[in-house]
Amino acid sequence: MAHLRPLMAPVLVPGTEPLPPGMTEEDRAEMAKIAKWNKIANMSMESCPVKCALSGAAGFGLGAFFSLMSTSFAVDDPLRRTTLAANGLDPGKVGEMTTMQSTKEFFKQTGKSMYRSGKGFGKVGALYSGIECCIEAYRAKNDLVNPVAAGFAAGAILARNSGPKAAIGGGVAFAAFSGAIDMYFRREVADDD
Repeated sequence: MAHLRPLMAPVLVPGTEPLPPGMTEEDRAEMAKIAKWNKIANMSMESCPVKCALSGAAGFGLGAFFSLMSTSFAVDDPLRRTTLAANGLDPGKVGEMTTMQSTKEFFKQTGKSMYRSGKGFGKVGALYSGIECCIEAYRAKNDLVNPVAAGFAAGAILARNSGPKAAIGGGVAFAAFSGAIDMYFRREVADDD
């Protein structure tokens, strides 16, 4: 330690740093492996394709869950004509179908509804997340402008087939929603600090 200059931090080659008490050289290799995988995981979680895919998968699951919940709240008697008609079944076949057949048909229709709803939610989640990630990468900032701009773009893209007025309205509505959600979560994080 006599060769160290006072008030200067020692310069060490990576991988030769002193180990904490109780650690051995075998532990050093394990720590390096953990650090490597940590770096890979962090880099992948920051990439736009991974964010987009994860948001799409989460949106799909959430949409399917919402559809399942709404179906479970709407059902009171599987043999009622209104319930069968609402789920795409022919009410005239009620007398011809057994309870097992109508139950199978009900679950088949519920599954189709869950898939449809999940696909829609997944598309919205992936679209919004991908646009926001691209805007954030382009601007190199993480502020409130990113979710508002991404919300406007995603809302306009989703409503584009209904005309320009609807596209602008959808963009404004989605931007307001995205901004409000992001402001709420930023406030929560600021309160924790």
